[in-house]
Amino acid sequence: MVFVKTHDINELTADLIGNQVVLGGWVEDFRKLGKMSFITLRDVTGISQVIVKGELNDNLGEINRQSVVAVKGVVQETKARDFAFEIKADEIDVLGKAVHPLPVDPIGRVESNIDTRLNHRALDMRNQKTASIFKLRHHVLQSLRKTLAEKKFIEITTPKIIGSASEGGANLFSLEYFGQTAYLAQSPQLYKEQMTIGLERVFEISNFYRAENSHTGRHLSEFTSIDIEAAFMDYNDVMDVLESLVLNVYKDTSENYKAEQEVIGHTIEVPKSPFDRVTYSQCVEELKSAGEKIEFGDDLLDSHLRIIGDNHPGFFFLTDWPMKLKPFYIREKDEDPELSRSFDLQFGYLELSSGGTRLHNPDTLKARLKEQDLDPAQFQDHLKTFDWGMPPHSGWGMGLDRLMTTLIGIDNVREVVLYPRDPDRLKP
Repeated sequence: MVFVKTHDINELTADLIGNQVVLGGWVEDFRKLGKMSFITLRDVTGISQVIVKGELNDNLGEINRQSVVAVKGVVQETKARDFAFEIKADEIDVLGKAVHPLPVDPIGRVESNIDTRLNHRALDMRNQKTASIFKLRHHVLQSLRKTLAEKKFIEITTPKIIGSASEGGANLFSLEYFGQTAYLAQSPQLYKEQMTIGLERVFEISNFYRAENSHTGRHLSEFTSIDIEAAFMDYNDVMDVLESLVLNVYKDTSENYKAEQEVIGHTIEVPKSPFDRVTYSQCVEELKSAGEKIEFGDDLLDSHLRIIGDNHPGFFFLTDWPMKLKPFYIREKDEDPELSRSFDLQFGYLELSSGGTRLHNPDTLKARLKEQDLDPAQFQDHLKTFDWGMPPHSGWGMGLDRLMTTLIGIDNVREVVLYPRDPDRLKP
């Protein structure tokens, strides 16, 4: 038998009662009760009950749960409280048999730890909590692109195989590239700056790579980053863009995706705005008041950020960092050259984004590279673009995976990544 699927389960309505349909999905439950069998059929859109009677039931045999089936039958009313309609089956075809027992229980009645679920990720996607997380991730990406397009940003895609360190730092994966040494990009920083010459406002949503031997719930070796760069904007302007982007993501998902929130067991609440903007100097004073030993110019530790996060609940910007703590391309403040025009977006102690106003004067940029013991010759392909008329520009990068954890109230980024890569995980 060859069936052509005619409807998704969520398309079944009262208007279809008495009509024949063909559904396709997997068997979530199967009960054979004498002369009648009940199949709980699920597809990506919903769940339905299938009634099997007569000769078809007699010849049905046992169907393993999670097997994929096609069902041809008639839509009818049901007395079952969990279903709006049911299907009286005329024909059933097992398209893909599932083994028994399965390595994880997709229904979630028997819980598996995260490593076991990640080892069998495709099957884990039939768990409705897991599926709802990735449906929300899909909607978040749609929201991000919609907002950025409305703000006149143009989407770009930059190389992920590069010939030199994109930000002059360590933590790069290297590989042999036709007799040369190449690296996996840790950010699109230099490329997106260059694109402001002609496109002015650009954004990219892509995977990037960082060779940090970190074993925490917020670090990954391969992560998805949302990046923007905008000509003729300063760091306050791009902070405004970032804040509106986060607020729109929360509003869109909170208002439009109630079912996913219910399955996950978490209600998305739109954060208060405007976000607090706390200077680095303010942070130092708050930490000293809390009894911490810290001096101006010290980097902020997780323990410090937890204190600051308690003082400023929810999202907040941490601004005006000391220049010595920021990358070579960040511009100083005119009124105090020891401070930078930079910011981080925090959610408590969790850093979500980092950005600022960039240097656009080539001579200053070369001097800054030397100050940080970086060789300008290693950046010649980048530096030459600054001689072609580089506009003033600002930008930021934000971790999509970390944003997702704040949205759905979990603390492990591996839950929101299909196949996470970290120091301990290269497969599947």
